[in-house]
Amino acid sequence: MAEVLVFVDHVDGAVRKPTLELLTLARRIGEPVAVSLGAGAADTAATLAEYGAVRVLTADAPEFAEYLVVPKVDAVQAAYEAVSPSAVLFPSSAEGKEIAARLSVRIGSGIITDAVDLEAGEAGPVATQSVFAAAFTTKSRVSRGTPVITVKPNSAAPEAAAAAGAVEALEVSFSEQARGTKVVSR
Repeated sequence: MAEVLVFVDHVDGAVRKPTLELLTLARRIGEPVAVSLGAGAADTAATLAEYGAVRVLTADAPEFAEYLVVPKVDAVQAAYEAVSPSAVLFPSSAEGKEIAARLSVRIGSGIITDAVDLEAGEAGPVATQSVFAAAFTTKSRVSRGTPVITVKPNSAAPEAAAAAGAVEALEVSFSEQARGTKVVSR
């Protein structure tokens, strides 16, 4: 089965529910490989493995906290190049959508935003989207490159799985753009 890259949304090692939903959906289309970045990234491994991650790629660097999204895009791109996944999944948050959009431009792939379900298809993952204020449901798939998909929160019930996720350090080389916008206060 092909591997599916899943971006982990966490706060200091506490995994947020949309990530658990992504892992559940990722298992429908392949083997989930989680990408956990920033402070507490290594602390997410046990929870991610419990929900089906076969591998957890972790990276922690000051750039993740000191700069906006570009360091995370650099890291996800490094994970993409290391794994060669069949799809890349992100939570459909403001940050998730921005990272997904920038990644899809970098790798020359199509993007689907605000999916509510995923299923395996003959030509790659098929995303279900609820559009026009939920008046219509559409099924979409990316026809160019590796699908980059953002999934709305509460689209799937998180389901635990019996998997033993191996933790691996992710080597990240930050681009010049990664230091373009610095966070100066919170």
